[in-house]
Amino acid sequence: MTANLEIGDDAPQFSLPSGDGETLSAADFLGKNLVIFFYPKDDTPGCTKESIAFSQALAEFKAADTEIVGISIDSPKSHAKFSAKHDLTVPLGSDEDKAAVEAYGVWVEKNMYGRKYMGTERATFLVDKQGKIAQIWRKVKVKGHVEAVLEAAKAL
Repeated sequence: MTANLEIGDDAPQFSLPSGDGETLSAADFLGKNLVIFFYPKDDTPGCTKESIAFSQALAEFKAADTEIVGISIDSPKSHAKFSAKHDLTVPLGSDEDKAAVEAYGVWVEKNMYGRKYMGTERATFLVDKQGKIAQIWRKVKVKGHVEAVLEAAKAL
């Protein structure tokens, strides 16, 4: 089941455990802009670069009244190790039951070396203060991505 979210839609709700033992809920961010970046796997090259880039830009996002949450299907324990290893400052939500990746339509069929499998598409959603989707980036390439998301957040 793939959600076909569009700009202007209500952002799907989520409540996920994080690597630091907290619970990350979409409702906690109402009244602020929220960047939700979905990524395939902790501690892989692209995901590490993306998570570090969002962490390094966190102060700039906060200055634009925007919070950031990363979500993957890895466990909270995996998130804690990943965050500690790379000094990540963005909270990472653990979506082990795949409710959030399915609600956002990023649990997709992938194809690597001719092998088809299900996995998380690298995608980012910018949610405005009212909980509506303001921007969507799918099949994200890491280079220049955080800067593009920051520009969009500043424009809200």
